[in-house]
Amino acid sequence: MVSKELKFGVLGCGFWARYQIHAWRELDGVKLVALYNRTRSKAEEFAKEFNVSKIYDTPEDLISDPDIDFVDIITDAVTHAEYVHLCAKHKKPVICQKPMALSLDEGKGMVQACKDAGIPFMVHENWRWQTPIRKVKEIMDSGVIGKPFRCNLYWNTSYPVFENQPYLARIEQLIIADLGIHILDTARFFFGEAQTIFCQTSTVNKNIKGEDSATIMMRMTDVTCIVQISFSSIVENDKFPETFAFIEGEKGSIELCPDYWIRVTTKGETKSMRVPPKRYSWANPDYLVVQSSIVPTNAHWLESFRAGKEPETSGADNLKTLQLVYLAYESAKTNNAINVREL
Repeated sequence: MVSKELKFGVLGCGFWARYQIHAWRELDGVKLVALYNRTRSKAEEFAKEFNVSKIYDTPEDLISDPDIDFVDIITDAVTHAEYVHLCAKHKKPVICQKPMALSLDEGKGMVQACKDAGIPFMVHENWRWQTPIRKVKEIMDSGVIGKPFRCNLYWNTSYPVFENQPYLARIEQLIIADLGIHILDTARFFFGEAQTIFCQTSTVNKNIKGEDSATIMMRMTDVTCIVQISFSSIVENDKFPETFAFIEGEKGSIELCPDYWIRVTTKGETKSMRVPPKRYSWANPDYLVVQSSIVPTNAHWLESFRAGKEPETSGADNLKTLQLVYLAYESAKTNNAINVREL
């Protein structure tokens, strides 16, 4: 039985929206039919590029369009709560960019509104859908390294992120909320929930407002997980935007290395494999591993939506990642380890 084509609208036509729309076009059974952007000329540019016939002057006009099956919010976080609540008001299923909300309470309100409206709500958390990260999880779950007990996750670069996304330089809560949220979600994907968290931050670049370096330690049941992230790390072989990992288990270790190499070491041997992301003509080579992961993220939304099941990164699940973000900031501010409260 052939499923009906799903039609969707996009709110926001900024830097990431173009790649997200391209990723939707890689999938069958879904079609972009409407756009909204605060600056209409930008929406008109996208409409011409992607052959979209409808441009709306307000978010609510797009959301209330009866021909639209779901909405994809690709705007800055400051508008997320407003737009998700509008989707709940009009009972329109919604997928939203990260960070979901500007506070944990705001996120809880968004999740509750969608629950009350009976609509699916997913956060576009694509990091865990990166090809090498999925492979690391698969290897770990196979049991080859035994029970994990320690993990280091690294994301350190001096790539000029502020050139493509200049608004980042004006954000007070920067690297943890913008990038660290991905790495914290990856830690949850690997090991489940954290019980304690401790964080230290620095602002190395004096031309920006927020923190550009953070070190976070979490106790995640039997695993100690250390997260190191930086926009100001000058390294010999900068592999932006790759994430590196070193996971130790009772029987061996897994290392996610530069250029998508994975090394699995057990007593007496090390096996290596290269697990690169799929290449797409529309993807910026500088962002390949990130932008290619948008395709399986969107595919997962479609699969979950059609099957009526909760996606991996539902709003309710992503609240737990969002909680870690704001607890990390609280820890850095108070210089204390913090117990993670159950939501």
